[in-house]
Amino acid sequence: MRRWQLWLGLAISVAFLALAARNLHWPEVAQALRQADYPWLIPGVAVYLVGVLVRSWRWHYLLRPIKDVPSSKLFPVMAIGYFGNNVFPIRAGELLRIYLLKLFFAIPMSAGLATILVERAFDGIVMLGFVFLNLPRLSNLSTNPQVSATLRALAVGGAVVFLGATLVLIILALFPERSAALAQVGIDRVLPGRMRPRARQLFDQFLVGLGALRSPVDVLMILGTSILIWLLETLKYWFVMHAFPFQVSFFVLMLMNGIVNLATTLPSAPGYLGTFDAPGIAVLEGSGVSAALAAGYTFVLHAALWLPITLLGGYYLLRTGLSLRTIQSEARREQRG
Repeated sequence: MRRWQLWLGLAISVAFLALAARNLHWPEVAQALRQADYPWLIPGVAVYLVGVLVRSWRWHYLLRPIKDVPSSKLFPVMAIGYFGNNVFPIRAGELLRIYLLKLFFAIPMSAGLATILVERAFDGIVMLGFVFLNLPRLSNLSTNPQVSATLRALAVGGAVVFLGATLVLIILALFPERSAALAQVGIDRVLPGRMRPRARQLFDQFLVGLGALRSPVDVLMILGTSILIWLLETLKYWFVMHAFPFQVSFFVLMLMNGIVNLATTLPSAPGYLGTFDAPGIAVLEGSGVSAALAAGYTFVLHAALWLPITLLGGYYLLRTGLSLRTIQSEARREQRG
């Protein structure tokens, strides 16, 4: 992994943590954490795991044009991917997922990567839907105007990125022959002759991975499951909120979910340290929650999102007997062909 990417992620996390901590009184945060009613985390974690099951079913649906893999077999791979994203830098979990697809189900890594990009694009669209559905609330946040402007800029920037990426993926899927011809022109211009056949093979496999986007019915199914996934995650936010002495509407939690998950697309330290916390605290403060309660809730929510799935994914990874180093070397070998 490139060191500059690691250091960039660490720098961004430190900046976001400093932003989150600038107005906090830590004794009050500690008191909020001591007084929290932690049994409310149990239904929250249960709902979140149901959401991971739905993610596995959606991934099964995306993989069907390549190979029919049961959702039950994809769930451990999905959990391992979460483990990788939460523990290792630069979203190493995605590398874990596409490698395990190849190892266990003989699905080319380039095709697996395509399905993950489709996942991310539709997740981003749903997050943006959550944000834009609640734009009046975002505009009326009572927090620092500079923070409000930053959150709005993040929403607009995310709209450009995710809608643009989705449009590109759909065009590639709908016009595979033209896409392949254009790709071949680029390959011929950029790569030396010995690398061209392998590059074309990888691109063709990538196009196969976009097969689910060729049917309007399939696209609607992917969008519908994506909405369900993020509503379930927002429900976890709602359950965890009951552990603390404040109440905001479900729509505010949808807004928080959308904002924090758009922020976590930025490079960061493992586990989205800082990029999750600062926007979450800002949204709650802007909705009238005290800084200490907002921080205590956000820290507990972050831990409840991070710890259970990381432990589960680590357990499944140990059962495979693989190491990250082995997976990295195999990925490089796959790229070289």
